[in-house]
Amino acid sequence: MQNILLVDGYNIIGAWKELRPLRDKSFEEARNRLLDLMAEYKAAMGWRVIVVFDAHLVPGIEQTYIQNSVEVIYTRKNETADERIEKLTNELKGRKIQIYVATSDMTEQNVIFGQGALRKSARELEIEMQIIQSQISSEVKTKQVEKPASRISLPKEIAIEFEKWRRGLK
Repeated sequence: MQNILLVDGYNIIGAWKELRPLRDKSFEEARNRLLDLMAEYKAAMGWRVIVVFDAHLVPGIEQTYIQNSVEVIYTRKNETADERIEKLTNELKGRKIQIYVATSDMTEQNVIFGQGALRKSARELEIEMQIIQSQISSEVKTKQVEKPASRISLPKEIAIEFEKWRRGLK
């Protein structure tokens, strides 16, 4: 079974505690942060993730591209994210496919539910994302603890410099 998550981008940005303040400063910052989070979600869950943004906040023609392995769609002029999500739900549904739509728009939830998709409220997705992030953090900590010490005794400052070199940061 393939799982697909369709995300109503601006709806989620307006609903999440972390993203609202970013939106108030810069829509671009909020969009990029949401896409980073959705890339983490995709990596952790193994789902196909498609984020849909209304075009009215980004003038120009319809755009579709991939950022951080997340599919991003800006609707065409006079097409809402809700309309595009409904179309995608119809286009993508199949026997071995389960579609989830992340939005807190009740009307949209009812429409997509009628098309066989399942809903995830913005709050549910936010909580899932927090769980994923805490799992990632704990895995990183575990790896750092398990990491074998160098056979050569080095002062901590030098070990940090070597680590920077290893990562290509110098």
